[in-house]
Amino acid sequence: MINNKCSCGSKSREIAEMDYAAEIKRLKKEKNAVVLAHYYTLPEVQQVADFVGDSLALSEQAACTDADIIVFAGVHFMGETAKVLSPDKKVLLPDPNAGCSLAESCPAKEFAEFKAKYPDHLVISYVNTTVEVKALTDICCTSTNALKIVQSVPAEKGIVFAPDRNLGDYIKRVTGRENMVLWNGACHVHEKFSVEKILELKKQHPGAKVLSHPECKAPVLLISDFVGSTAALLKFTLTDDSREYIIVTESGILYEMRKANPDKIFIPAPPIDSTCGCNDCEYMKMVSLEKIYNCLRDESNEIEIPENIRSLAEGSIRKMLELSK
Repeated sequence: MINNKCSCGSKSREIAEMDYAAEIKRLKKEKNAVVLAHYYTLPEVQQVADFVGDSLALSEQAACTDADIIVFAGVHFMGETAKVLSPDKKVLLPDPNAGCSLAESCPAKEFAEFKAKYPDHLVISYVNTTVEVKALTDICCTSTNALKIVQSVPAEKGIVFAPDRNLGDYIKRVTGRENMVLWNGACHVHEKFSVEKILELKKQHPGAKVLSHPECKAPVLLISDFVGSTAALLKFTLTDDSREYIIVTESGILYEMRKANPDKIFIPAPPIDSTCGCNDCEYMKMVSLEKIYNCLRDESNEIEIPENIRSLAEGSIRKMLELSK
């Protein structure tokens, strides 16, 4: 839910590409704003951010600031989550067309009908969902805490898990929990990684460890040395003593990994249908310095959520945070 404001031509200014960062810095101070950037955004976007990280952690950090405006350099559901946790702040999205294939794979109307088939089940939904789906959810989870959240539910209690079938399947295999019903959704980036191409990279780099996100398919996870959220993968590289890593998630995280580990080698795993050597999320790459500048200057693309939906969504997030302590 975005309120688009037209930008009057008289407001436009000719700014060279190299000046956007300085202009964003000026506007942040002028408007008491913070910029959040997800790990998967472009390096130059991460460089102008006040906080860089995974989506929920960013929303939590922003809620703890005294900022009046939050600019979320990420995709639509992330801006919604920030608004859920910071209802009194103005939340802006640099590009309102930056969606998420995983969130969009679980429309709220269809999910409500699916949920109704299992009235005695507890609903656990990944944060990568729309605010309307979060409002239909008992407890949210992240890729970091999904295992802990599922394990907190009594073994005899049925669970509806949405929307990522790969993350859900991974949790089922780890816990041995058969009474989990999975919604059939997926992330288009993580679905495309190829076991064959990863094994080819392993032949070329026999000492490299394979680090994968749990949104990947089961065969990819089974050949991985470590499975974890984006933040967990980054943390692993900081504490592990290997020199080379094959990274099986969206390639934007490589910027932070290389910055934090300048002496290590990070190799992006390619998708099955590409020879480019990486697997990008086109939605994340839609966010640019120019778009951040424009939305902050005009205070445009504001996230707006009806209070009845927002409060229900907040309940599912707060429940997760309580169980994650």
